[in-house]
Amino acid sequence: MNDMTDMNVPVKAVPTLPDAQTVTSVKHWTDRLFSFRVTRPRSLRFRSGEFVMIGLMGDNGKPLLRAYSIASPSWDEELEFYSIKVQDGPLTSKLQHIEQGDEIILRPKPVGTLVHDALLPGKRIYFFATGTGFAPFASLLRDPETYERYDEVIITHTCREVAELAYGRELVENLADDPLIGDFVGDKLKYYPTTTREESPKMGRVTEKLKSGELFEDLGVPPIDPASDRAMVCGSIGLNNDLKEILEGFGLREGANSEPAEYVVEKAFVG
Repeated sequence: MNDMTDMNVPVKAVPTLPDAQTVTSVKHWTDRLFSFRVTRPRSLRFRSGEFVMIGLMGDNGKPLLRAYSIASPSWDEELEFYSIKVQDGPLTSKLQHIEQGDEIILRPKPVGTLVHDALLPGKRIYFFATGTGFAPFASLLRDPETYERYDEVIITHTCREVAELAYGRELVENLADDPLIGDFVGDKLKYYPTTTREESPKMGRVTEKLKSGELFEDLGVPPIDPASDRAMVCGSIGLNNDLKEILEGFGLREGANSEPAEYVVEKAFVG
């Protein structure tokens, strides 16, 4: 497994950026994945599950921005983000090298569909994530409202390799002992990680597990029922489309902030 220690480095002087926020910590999970925390503007209000535009100044002196889900819950004093590293990516090729004390640009206009308001009331909620699509659920899993609204919370996370599950696994494992929300979580949370390339206790895509019914058998829950089950989806375009078809096959309808229904998909995220 790759180095997963925090990078504690001296603060270095950098030019002040418009809408700049200071990086407070960086953690590299694998050679392809990292998370980081930044200061939160006092005026920023957001709903857990929403995203904002963040980035750096480009070589041409213009802001280079991309949509990133906020991985921290709405009550957190800082903002957390979870990112993939793309070596030739316009933004992440540079963003992956940020260190404590550096500054990033943040446009404080949160939006998104992965919010509780976009779903009708239900008894059980499924969070379906692949890769860094876990980020908005990292926010929702740490929000007391999630456990107040639902009797059961199921988070699935599909990655290629075991090490890529580490960010989500560590977060889930720490929830029960969290002094702020541990009591809310109780025994309501079920975690279902799978890998598609490297050998692990549970192999395969979550779409296959849903179609075969294996997921329901493994978790000891009934098949998805629109009368009681709700779902949120965040992943690649392919996964999003496949899950939309599967969920609608169970009778769920896609919702939105303006018209809540049984499931929602984050269209801004691809990864």
